Amino acid sequence: QGMFYSSRLSQQAAIMGEQAGVEHALRPTYKNSFRPAVAKDIIREVLEQKLKDKTYNAEITSQWSRDIADEIKIRLKELEIPRYKYVVNVVIGEQRGEGIRVGCRCFWDSDVDAYAQDTFMNESIFCAAIAFGVYLY
Repeated sequence: QGMFYSSRLSQQAAIMGEQAGVEHALRPTYKNSFRPAVAKDIIREVLEQKLKDKTYNAEITSQWSRDIADEIKIRLKELEIPRYKYVVNVVIGEQRGEGIRVGCRCFWDSDVDAYAQDTFMNESIFCAAIAFGVYLY
């Protein structure tokens, strides 16, 4: 019964899509897919632009993180890749010779979802930024 129900829903969705003149693709074309190399260039440019002359200041670092994340997200949206959503994470810390490890886990489709990352360092600060491009089915 479950297979019949699922098949029936698929048929109904296809009919509704045809009636509305909507075409739904299960996979993006290469032209319309998230490209990590392009995203990495954007991240690098934003980090360099926003942080090149900065010195660590604990009071305003959280604002810098938000500003950088917003700018990266805006620049990714300007690529106008249809049906992609973006998640941007930025971590800024003081350079003290200590290491940092940042990890994350998510559930996604490795065929169409991807990420890009880059880091920035000067004598005072380090910054790690990562942008996830997630295809919306």
